[in-house]
Amino acid sequence: MKRRKFIGASAAASLGLLATKTVGATPRPDGNYKSELKGNINHSACRWCYSRIPMEEFLKNLNDLGIKAMDLTGPEDWPLMKKYNIHASMCWGAGLGIEKGWNDPKLHKELIADYLRVIPLVAEAGYKNLICFSGNRNGMNDLVGLENCVTGLQQILPTAKEHGVVIQMELLNSKVDHKDYMCDHTLWGVELCRRLGSENFKLLYDIYHMQIMEGDVIRNIREYHPYFGHYHTGGNPGRHEINETQELYYPAIMKAILETGYKGYVAQEFIPTWEDPIAALKEGITICDV
Repeated sequence: MKRRKFIGASAAASLGLLATKTVGATPRPDGNYKSELKGNINHSACRWCYSRIPMEEFLKNLNDLGIKAMDLTGPEDWPLMKKYNIHASMCWGAGLGIEKGWNDPKLHKELIADYLRVIPLVAEAGYKNLICFSGNRNGMNDLVGLENCVTGLQQILPTAKEHGVVIQMELLNSKVDHKDYMCDHTLWGVELCRRLGSENFKLLYDIYHMQIMEGDVIRNIREYHPYFGHYHTGGNPGRHEINETQELYYPAIMKAILETGYKGYVAQEFIPTWEDPIAALKEGITICDV
Protein backbone atom coordinates (compact mmCIF):
# COMPACT_ATOMS: atom_id res chain seq x y z
CA MET A 1 0.00 0.00 0.00
CA LYS A 2 1.59 3.29 -1.07
CA ARG A 3 -0.66 5.82 0.62
CA ARG A 4 2.43 7.83 1.66
CA LYS A 5 2.84 8.87 -1.97
CA PHE A 6 -0.64 10.35 -1.98
CA ILE A 7 -1.26 11.67 1.52
CA GLY A 8 2.21 12.92 2.36
CA ALA A 9 4.51 12.23 5.25
CA SER A 10 2.35 13.84 7.94
CA ALA A 11 -0.62 11.49 7.70
CA ALA A 12 1.62 8.52 7.05
CA ALA A 13 3.46 9.33 10.26
CA SER A 14 0.14 9.42 12.09
CA LEU A 15 -0.63 5.97 10.74
CA GLY A 16 2.72 4.77 12.04
CA LEU A 17 1.81 5.91 15.55
CA LEU A 18 -1.32 3.77 15.74
CA ALA A 19 0.30 1.10 17.81
CA THR A 20 1.21 3.53 20.58
CA LYS A 21 -1.64 6.04 20.48
CA THR A 22 -4.03 5.61 23.41
CA VAL A 23 -5.52 9.04 24.06
CA GLY A 24 -9.24 8.93 23.36
CA ALA A 25 -9.11 5.27 22.35
CA THR A 26 -12.17 3.12 23.11
CA PRO A 27 -11.32 -0.53 22.53
CA ARG A 28 -14.27 -2.76 21.68
CA PRO A 29 -12.80 -6.06 20.49
CA ASP A 30 -16.11 -7.94 20.50
CA GLY A 31 -15.71 -9.24 16.94
CA ASN A 32 -19.39 -8.68 16.17
CA TYR A 33 -19.33 -6.76 12.89
CA LYS A 34 -22.73 -7.63 11.46
CA SER A 35 -24.85 -4.54 10.93
CA GLU A 36 -28.19 -3.61 9.44
CA LEU A 37 -27.91 -0.48 7.32
CA LYS A 38 -30.76 1.77 6.19
CA GLY A 39 -29.63 2.05 2.58
CA ASN A 40 -29.81 5.84 2.32
CA ILE A 41 -26.04 6.40 2.36
CA ASN A 42 -23.73 4.45 0.06
CA HIS A 43 -20.93 3.59 2.48
CA SER A 44 -17.26 3.10 1.62
CA ALA A 45 -14.00 2.90 3.57
CA CYS A 46 -10.50 4.05 2.66
CA ARG A 47 -8.10 1.14 2.40
CA TRP A 48 -5.01 2.98 3.70
CA CYS A 49 -6.58 3.52 7.14
CA TYR A 50 -6.72 -0.28 7.59
CA SER A 51 -3.58 -1.29 5.71
CA ARG A 52 -2.29 -3.31 8.66
CA ILE A 53 -5.20 -5.71 8.05
CA PRO A 54 -4.53 -8.10 5.13
CA MET A 55 -6.60 -7.17 2.11
CA GLU A 56 -8.67 -10.35 1.93
CA GLU A 57 -9.48 -10.21 5.64
CA PHE A 58 -10.50 -6.56 5.30
CA LEU A 59 -12.77 -7.38 2.38
CA LYS A 60 -14.49 -10.01 4.51
CA ASN A 61 -14.87 -7.37 7.24
CA LEU A 62 -16.54 -5.03 4.76
CA ASN A 63 -18.94 -7.79 3.74
CA ASP A 64 -19.86 -8.35 7.40
CA LEU A 65 -20.40 -4.63 7.93
CA GLY A 66 -22.57 -4.28 4.84
CA ILE A 67 -20.11 -1.82 3.28
CA LYS A 68 -20.26 -2.15 -0.49
CA ALA A 69 -17.20 -0.19 -1.59
CA MET A 70 -13.61 0.76 -0.85
CA ASP A 71 -11.71 3.96 -1.66
CA LEU A 72 -8.17 4.57 -2.84
CA THR A 73 -7.36 1.31 -4.54
CA GLY A 74 -5.59 0.58 -7.81
CA PRO A 75 -5.64 -2.05 -10.55
CA GLU A 76 -3.63 -4.49 -8.45
CA ASP A 77 -6.45 -4.55 -5.87
CA TRP A 78 -9.47 -4.82 -8.13
CA PRO A 79 -9.51 -8.58 -8.93
CA LEU A 80 -9.67 -9.52 -5.25
CA MET A 81 -12.23 -6.79 -4.58
CA LYS A 82 -14.44 -8.20 -7.32
CA LYS A 83 -14.22 -11.63 -5.68
CA TYR A 84 -15.90 -10.14 -2.61
CA ASN A 85 -18.24 -7.87 -4.56
CA ILE A 86 -16.64 -4.70 -3.21
CA HIS A 87 -16.80 -1.72 -5.58
CA ALA A 88 -13.83 0.62 -6.12
CA SER A 89 -15.54 3.91 -5.28
CA MET A 90 -12.45 6.12 -5.70
CA CYS A 91 -9.58 4.80 -7.78
CA TRP A 92 -5.98 5.84 -7.82
CA GLY A 93 -2.94 4.74 -9.79
CA ALA A 94 -2.23 7.82 -11.91
CA GLY A 95 -0.23 10.89 -11.06
CA LEU A 96 2.80 11.86 -9.01
CA GLY A 97 1.21 12.24 -5.60
CA ILE A 98 -0.17 15.13 -3.61
CA GLU A 99 2.75 17.53 -3.79
CA LYS A 100 3.36 17.25 -7.55
CA GLY A 101 0.17 17.98 -9.41
CA TRP A 102 -1.64 19.76 -12.19
CA ASN A 103 -0.64 23.28 -11.14
CA ASP A 104 2.90 22.70 -12.42
CA PRO A 105 3.07 22.86 -16.24
CA LYS A 106 6.46 21.15 -16.21
CA LEU A 107 4.68 18.01 -15.05
CA HIS A 108 1.84 18.12 -17.56
CA LYS A 109 3.41 15.86 -20.15
CA GLU A 110 4.00 13.09 -17.63
CA LEU A 111 0.65 13.56 -15.90
CA ILE A 112 -1.30 13.57 -19.16
CA ALA A 113 0.36 10.37 -20.35
CA ASP A 114 -0.26 8.66 -17.02
CA TYR A 115 -3.93 9.63 -16.77
CA LEU A 116 -4.56 8.70 -20.40
CA ARG A 117 -3.14 5.28 -19.55
CA VAL A 118 -5.17 4.75 -16.37
CA ILE A 119 -8.55 6.21 -17.39
CA PRO A 120 -9.35 3.28 -19.72
CA LEU A 121 -8.28 0.81 -17.01
CA VAL A 122 -10.76 2.35 -14.57
CA ALA A 123 -13.56 2.16 -17.14
CA GLU A 124 -12.75 -1.38 -18.22
CA ALA A 125 -12.94 -2.51 -14.61
CA GLY A 126 -16.41 -0.98 -14.32
CA TYR A 127 -15.46 1.96 -12.13
CA LYS A 128 -16.05 5.67 -12.42
CA ASN A 129 -13.94 7.90 -10.14
CA LEU A 130 -10.22 8.64 -10.43
CA ILE A 131 -8.46 10.92 -7.95
CA CYS A 132 -6.11 13.78 -8.79
CA PHE A 133 -4.30 16.56 -6.93
CA SER A 134 -3.44 20.21 -7.52
CA GLY A 135 0.09 19.96 -6.16
CA ASN A 136 1.86 22.35 -3.80
CA ARG A 137 2.19 26.07 -4.42
CA ASN A 138 5.99 26.26 -4.19
CA GLY A 139 5.68 30.06 -4.35
CA MET A 140 3.13 30.02 -7.19
CA ASN A 141 0.21 32.44 -7.20
CA ASP A 142 -3.13 30.67 -6.76
CA LEU A 143 -4.63 32.17 -9.93
CA VAL A 144 -1.62 31.09 -11.97
CA GLY A 145 -1.92 27.62 -10.50
CA LEU A 146 -5.62 27.58 -11.33
CA GLU A 147 -4.93 28.47 -14.96
CA ASN A 148 -2.20 25.83 -15.15
CA CYS A 149 -4.60 23.19 -13.82
CA VAL A 150 -7.16 24.15 -16.45
CA THR A 151 -4.58 23.91 -19.23
CA GLY A 152 -3.44 20.46 -18.18
CA LEU A 153 -6.75 18.89 -17.18
CA GLN A 154 -8.44 20.02 -20.40
CA GLN A 155 -6.17 17.60 -22.23
CA ILE A 156 -7.46 14.51 -20.42
CA LEU A 157 -11.14 15.35 -19.97
CA PRO A 158 -12.20 14.31 -23.51
CA THR A 159 -10.80 10.84 -22.80
CA ALA A 160 -12.49 10.81 -19.39
CA LYS A 161 -15.79 11.70 -21.04
CA GLU A 162 -15.34 9.03 -23.70
CA HIS A 163 -14.86 6.38 -21.02
CA GLY A 164 -17.41 7.71 -18.53
CA VAL A 165 -14.77 8.45 -15.89
CA VAL A 166 -14.89 11.40 -13.50
CA ILE A 167 -11.58 13.00 -12.51
CA GLN A 168 -11.87 14.18 -8.90
CA MET A 169 -9.48 16.66 -7.31
CA GLU A 170 -9.27 16.31 -3.55
CA LEU A 171 -9.67 19.31 -1.28
CA LEU A 172 -6.98 19.02 1.43
CA ASN A 173 -5.94 21.23 4.32
CA SER A 174 -2.63 23.10 4.09
CA LYS A 175 -2.67 24.06 7.78
CA VAL A 176 -1.98 20.74 9.50
CA ASP A 177 -1.43 17.81 7.15
CA HIS A 178 -0.42 19.01 3.70
CA LYS A 179 1.56 22.21 4.03
CA ASP A 180 1.52 24.39 0.91
CA TYR A 181 -1.12 22.34 -0.95
CA MET A 182 -2.94 24.61 -3.40
CA CYS A 183 -6.47 23.16 -3.62
CA ASP A 184 -7.13 23.92 0.04
CA HIS A 185 -10.37 25.94 -0.14
CA THR A 186 -13.77 25.09 -1.58
CA LEU A 187 -14.02 28.28 -3.67
CA TRP A 188 -10.68 27.65 -5.41
CA GLY A 189 -11.84 24.17 -6.37
CA VAL A 190 -15.28 25.40 -7.44
CA GLU A 191 -13.70 28.02 -9.71
CA LEU A 192 -11.57 25.28 -11.28
CA CYS A 193 -14.72 23.26 -11.93
CA ARG A 194 -16.45 26.27 -13.46
CA ARG A 195 -13.57 27.02 -15.80
CA LEU A 196 -13.32 23.42 -16.94
CA GLY A 197 -17.09 23.21 -17.43
CA SER A 198 -17.17 19.42 -17.56
CA GLU A 199 -19.32 16.87 -15.74
CA ASN A 200 -16.24 14.65 -15.88
CA PHE A 201 -14.40 16.83 -13.38
CA LYS A 202 -15.54 17.17 -9.77
CA LEU A 203 -14.18 17.86 -6.30
CA LEU A 204 -13.59 15.25 -3.64
CA TYR A 205 -14.93 17.12 -0.61
CA ASP A 206 -13.03 15.90 2.44
CA ILE A 207 -15.04 17.00 5.46
CA TYR A 208 -12.12 16.71 7.87
CA HIS A 209 -9.80 18.82 5.73
CA MET A 210 -12.37 21.51 5.01
CA GLN A 211 -13.37 21.76 8.66
CA ILE A 212 -9.75 22.69 9.39
CA MET A 213 -9.47 25.22 6.56
CA GLU A 214 -12.84 26.96 6.56
CA GLY A 215 -15.55 25.20 8.57
CA ASP A 216 -19.15 25.98 7.56
CA VAL A 217 -19.36 22.43 6.25
CA ILE A 218 -23.13 22.06 5.91
CA ARG A 219 -23.61 25.48 4.29
CA ASN A 220 -20.89 24.72 1.74
CA ILE A 221 -22.38 21.32 0.96
CA ARG A 222 -25.77 22.90 0.34
CA GLU A 223 -24.37 25.70 -1.81
CA TYR A 224 -21.66 23.94 -3.80
CA HIS A 225 -22.84 20.32 -3.94
CA PRO A 226 -23.14 20.31 -7.77
CA TYR A 227 -19.33 20.50 -7.84
CA PHE A 228 -18.79 17.72 -5.27
CA GLY A 229 -18.50 14.21 -6.68
CA HIS A 230 -17.39 12.33 -3.58
CA TYR A 231 -17.07 12.71 0.21
CA HIS A 232 -14.56 11.64 2.86
CA THR A 233 -15.06 11.69 6.62
CA GLY A 234 -12.67 12.11 9.55
CA GLY A 235 -12.82 13.41 13.09
CA ASN A 236 -11.33 16.81 13.86
CA PRO A 237 -8.94 17.30 15.56
CA GLY A 238 -6.70 14.34 14.87
CA ARG A 239 -8.45 12.57 11.98
CA HIS A 240 -9.59 9.81 14.29
CA GLU A 241 -13.03 8.38 15.15
CA ILE A 242 -16.02 10.53 14.22
CA ASN A 243 -17.83 10.12 17.54
CA GLU A 244 -18.23 12.50 20.50
CA THR A 245 -14.45 12.77 20.93
CA GLN A 246 -14.32 15.38 18.14
CA GLU A 247 -16.13 18.52 17.00
CA LEU A 248 -18.04 17.55 13.85
CA TYR A 249 -21.61 16.25 14.10
CA TYR A 250 -21.79 13.73 11.31
CA PRO A 251 -25.49 12.78 11.44
CA ALA A 252 -26.44 16.35 10.49
CA ILE A 253 -23.73 16.45 7.80
CA MET A 254 -24.97 13.19 6.29
CA LYS A 255 -28.55 14.46 6.27
CA ALA A 256 -27.39 17.62 4.46
CA ILE A 257 -25.63 15.47 1.85
CA LEU A 258 -28.76 13.38 1.34
CA GLU A 259 -30.90 16.49 0.97
CA THR A 260 -28.83 17.53 -2.07
CA GLY A 261 -29.88 14.34 -3.88
CA TYR A 262 -26.37 12.90 -3.81
CA LYS A 263 -26.26 9.25 -4.91
CA GLY A 264 -22.52 8.57 -4.74
CA TYR A 265 -20.39 7.14 -1.96
CA VAL A 266 -19.33 8.53 1.42
CA ALA A 267 -16.01 7.00 2.47
CA GLN A 268 -14.77 6.75 6.05
CA GLU A 269 -11.21 8.09 6.14
CA PHE A 270 -10.40 8.31 9.82
CA ILE A 271 -7.38 6.67 11.44
CA PRO A 272 -8.75 4.28 14.07
CA THR A 273 -7.29 4.41 17.57
CA TRP A 274 -9.33 1.55 19.03
CA GLU A 275 -7.80 -1.81 19.83
CA ASP A 276 -10.28 -3.23 17.32
CA PRO A 277 -10.20 -0.99 14.23
CA ILE A 278 -13.12 -2.77 12.56
CA ALA A 279 -15.31 -2.07 15.59
CA ALA A 280 -14.32 1.59 15.19
CA LEU A 281 -15.28 1.45 11.52
CA LYS A 282 -18.62 -0.12 12.45
CA GLU A 283 -19.28 2.77 14.83
CA GLY A 284 -18.40 5.33 12.13
CA ILE A 285 -20.72 3.69 9.62
CA THR A 286 -23.51 3.55 12.21
CA ILE A 287 -23.11 7.27 12.99
CA CYS A 288 -23.33 8.13 9.29
CA ASP A 289 -26.18 5.75 8.49
CA VAL A 290 -28.99 8.29 8.68
